Amino acid sequence: MSTKPTLVVALGGNALLKRGQPLEADLQQKNIELAAQQLAVLSRDWRIVLVHGNGPQVGLLALQNEAYQATSPYPLDILVAETQGMIGYLLQQALHNYLPNCSAVCVITQVLTDSDDPAYHSPNKYIGPSYQQEQLPYLDTTWQIKPDGDTFRRVVASPRPKKILETPAIARLLEDDHLVICCGGGGVPVIEQGARLQGTPAVVDKDLAAALLAEELDADALLILTDAKAVYLDWNTPQQSAISDITCQELNTITFDQGSMGPKVQACCAFVEKTQGIAAIGALDDALDILNGKQGTRIYPSHSS
Repeated sequence: MSTKPTLVVALGGNALLKRGQPLEADLQQKNIELAAQQLAVLSRDWRIVLVHGNGPQVGLLALQNEAYQATSPYPLDILVAETQGMIGYLLQQALHNYLPNCSAVCVITQVLTDSDDPAYHSPNKYIGPSYQQEQLPYLDTTWQIKPDGDTFRRVVASPRPKKILETPAIARLLEDDHLVICCGGGGVPVIEQGARLQGTPAVVDKDLAAALLAEELDADALLILTDAKAVYLDWNTPQQSAISDITCQELNTITFDQGSMGPKVQACCAFVEKTQGIAAIGALDDALDILNGKQGTRIYPSHSS
C-alpha cells in the first residue's frame, strides 16, 4: 500500500477539449495525452484520484442522439455514463503510455442527488458546443439556452451531489495502488425511489462531485485544473488580477460567475472547511507548480492566517 498523500484532481471538460476547438476525437486524444503528462509528474508524489468533466462531450452525444430518428433519444443520465466510458478509456490508455507501471482503473460512478433539489427547475449547467446568435433560431425549441461569453450554449439541470455511491470501491482500489478515474462528468445523477435508484436527466457539476469525493476519501488535497491560470479579481476587465493565496472567508466576500468559476470556488471551500485540507485552482499546464505555490490559486480554511 502506498504511503503517498491522496490528491483528488478535477480535470475540466475544457481542458480535454479547449474552448473553440471542434468536437473531434483526435483533438481530444491529443489534449488527453497532454493531461496524462501532467498527471504522470504529479503521481511521483501523490496517490491520484482523477475526476473529469464532460460538458462538450455529453452535448455532442445529445446531438448525435437526436439525429437518429428510428429510436427515442436516450436519457441524459445514460449519455453521462457513455461519456464516463469514452473519456475514461482515453485517459486510461494515455496514462498507461506515460506511466507503464501504473494501473489506471475507470469506475462508472453514480452520484445520489435530491429529487427536490431546486436546480431541477433552474438549469444552469453548460453542455455541448457554442453557438452564434444567428444559429439560435435553428436549435431544438425544447432546449434552454444561455449566453456563455460571446456565444450561447445549451444548459441543463445541475443538482448538488449528496453521496458518491461507489466511494467504498474507489477507496479499496486506492489502497491497492491503482490510479482511479471516477465521477466522470460529475457522476451519473440518480435519485432514490424507495429502495430503488433511478437515473435523472441532469449533469452534476464535476467540481462539486470531486470535492465531495475528496471529503469521503479523507483526501489530503483537491486540485481543480481548468483553462484559467488562476482565480481572478475583476475577471475579464483591464483591472483583473490573479489571486495566489486566500481563505474561504475572504472568498465568500467575492462574487463569481455561477456558470464557470463559482462552482469551483464553492467546491474548494466545501472541501477545506470540512477537512482542513488544501485546495487549489489553476491551469492544467501548471499542475505541479500550483501545488508548489508557484502558480494558480491556493485556498485555505477560514481560520488560516
